[in-house]
Amino acid sequence: MLCAAFRSQFQSRLIDSLYAEAMLLAESARGYFDEAGRDERGTLDPIARVAFSCESLKVTTRLMHVIAWVLTQRAVEAGEISWSQAREPVRRLGASPESEDAVVASLPTRARMLIHASLDLHRRLDRLDQMADEEPPSTSPVGALHARLDRAF
Repeated sequence: MLCAAFRSQFQSRLIDSLYAEAMLLAESARGYFDEAGRDERGTLDPIARVAFSCESLKVTTRLMHVIAWVLTQRAVEAGEISWSQAREPVRRLGASPESEDAVVASLPTRARMLIHASLDLHRRLDRLDQMADEEPPSTSPVGALHARLDRAF
């Protein structure tokens, strides 16, 4: 069985890593959609410009949900809120707006990369969030993952 200190250290590092990834992606998205993306959007036909704007909002929404979820996990780790409070629907990972493959494929390369990265990060956190429902409450979704690892090994 994994010792509690290792579990806590692993959990903390995972949450910190996810937080850093989310913040870097958010900064990249903001920089792109506010600056270089505006120039690229201007070269698109009117329908594609609308799609570009919609996708930029979807990326922003996904990342806001991701950052809120990670901050909730950090609050649990810090003892600021309880695990049961973190599992309340309002604090769960918000749904990701859907992006149509054909629409995304029509956008500039960097926009596509940011869209796919935001989708990937959201899907990974959604798996962690859902895994937490499969386990008895521990300290966080990462704790639930540890419990599954303990049983497997």
